[in-house]
Amino acid sequence: MLRCLYTAATGMDAQQTKMDTIANNLANASTTGFKKERADFEDLLSEQIRGAAEPDPRGGTPPTPLEVGLGVRVGSTTRTFSQGDLEQTSNPLDLAIQGGGFFKVQRPGGDYAYTRAGNLRVDGDGHLVTQNGEKVQPEINVPPETSAITIAADGTISATIPNRTDPQKLGQLELATFINPAGLTSLGNNLLAQSVTSGEPMLFKPGEQGTGTLAQGFLESSNVKAVEEMVSMISTQRAYEMNSKVIQTADQMLQRITTIR
Repeated sequence: MLRCLYTAATGMDAQQTKMDTIANNLANASTTGFKKERADFEDLLSEQIRGAAEPDPRGGTPPTPLEVGLGVRVGSTTRTFSQGDLEQTSNPLDLAIQGGGFFKVQRPGGDYAYTRAGNLRVDGDGHLVTQNGEKVQPEINVPPETSAITIAADGTISATIPNRTDPQKLGQLELATFINPAGLTSLGNNLLAQSVTSGEPMLFKPGEQGTGTLAQGFLESSNVKAVEEMVSMISTQRAYEMNSKVIQTADQMLQRITTIR
């Protein structure tokens, strides 16, 4: 009887984690470049009361084992890297990646991170940076006299400078890809970090090796679909309630046993 109490408790705990994941998805429905996550469940080791035996020609041998499951747990959370919708901003420093690549940036401590958020800025020293100040790699320096910036689909950045007839090329953006992007570790601030499971980053010119092209004046919206998350939230709530009902029923059965005279 006590086994079902603990089993149902694992179900409630797993559904709570799934609800936390859904809540985070919905909270970031308007976050630029955010990729939704899902909770993946796995069953716990079953308790084997009796193992299977070799069939006896004379009969009487159970061909299947007698096992009782001990519940469920969340094995992992998986990030979905489907393309988000493009939102036009008309800001020349806003970039959307149409493909599977990532911008490579350098954090203040010197380590590198990766992001899908292309809402870039120019800092006081003329460096092209993210909204939190991480420098875009390779570094791009924008002259102070620049009147307009053009970023081509292949990542070529050019600046229009007064009294010059031809645009000045400032540099070439690169995009990173990973063998297993789902293995990237979240750092917050729209940043992801390389991990052992993600593999080493591979840098390419936009448009090469599936990295995707750049769209100037656009931002990639979150790929969270609010309706889908709401439906998932309802089913998660129902599953939580069913596990809670199991605990209530087991409690009533135990109560009935204790009143037997």
